[in-house]
Amino acid sequence: MKICMVCVLPETFPTIDFDKKGVCNYCRSFAAGKNNEGIKKRCREKFEKLLSRYKGQADYDILMAYSGGKDSTYTLDLLKNYFDTRVLALTFDHGFVSPYAMKNIKQVVERLNIDHIIFKPNFELVKKIFKNSINGHLYSPKSLERASTICTSCMNLVKFITLKIALEKRIPFIGYGWSPGQAPLSSSVMKTNANFIKETQKVLFAPLYAIMGEEIKPYFLSEEYLQLSNDLFPYNVHPLAFMEYDEEKIYRRISELGWEPPADTDSNSTNCLMNAFANQVHLQKYKFHPYAFEIAGLVRMGILTREEGLRRLQEPGNEKIIQEVKEKLEL
Repeated sequence: MKICMVCVLPETFPTIDFDKKGVCNYCRSFAAGKNNEGIKKRCREKFEKLLSRYKGQADYDILMAYSGGKDSTYTLDLLKNYFDTRVLALTFDHGFVSPYAMKNIKQVVERLNIDHIIFKPNFELVKKIFKNSINGHLYSPKSLERASTICTSCMNLVKFITLKIALEKRIPFIGYGWSPGQAPLSSSVMKTNANFIKETQKVLFAPLYAIMGEEIKPYFLSEEYLQLSNDLFPYNVHPLAFMEYDEEKIYRRISELGWEPPADTDSNSTNCLMNAFANQVHLQKYKFHPYAFEIAGLVRMGILTREEGLRRLQEPGNEKIIQEVKEKLEL
């Protein structure tokens, strides 16, 4: 298979093309507009300015979507200790959180003295969503460039549950622990509003409602929330896009908080047992790895070497864990 000579994107990746040197269009665009440090500085300053305006106005300054993985743990620490905010951590337990990750979550929130909520949805509902994610075409082809259908379903639930809680508690910011390769720098500090959320929810809610019917409604926003003033809608923030991102330093810091690498997850996750199975399904169905886009971004930024990126994409999932996940889903 042809793979970009600079990053790790394969020829099977949608919308890819190569020049005569074997360099993909994504790498060419990145090289052409390379001024990330200036943009990062402006994003960080924007967040700090917003914090000075909103900090202390509610019981919590920021609601952190805390998965217990490496990046979200480091983000939680940044928000608490670097940005000096009062954080409420929210963990979405879909039934496939690694026991090691659960231990890490408990250790870290206690070490950081952070209030913490675990949201555990009805597993029969979750199981039905994941099984339909495997078999159906729930989302746009564009969304599948960045994540598997299973992960997209999971993240949609996380986003709307966190948004709902942020609105209920009048929390001005929602934090995510996305790596620099997962989401654009331009969206690292982004204000939500009722119209934007209404249109987004319409796209994401419809396919799930078709499967689940009325039982999916509590996981999304009712009209009552969508009628709220735009001033009450929070900012989404993913600080790792504009802060230094050095995996060695990240592992060193979070180990000081009692975090330990899980022994039961794949090379692209440090919290989820489902991930290896979701990757396997995506590879079989679409012929490219769902982490290819993220890892290619990290390679372009110099965070990972190309060799390390390729290794992470080529490393097979743990077949024992994959089989256990399939059994739990009754596949």
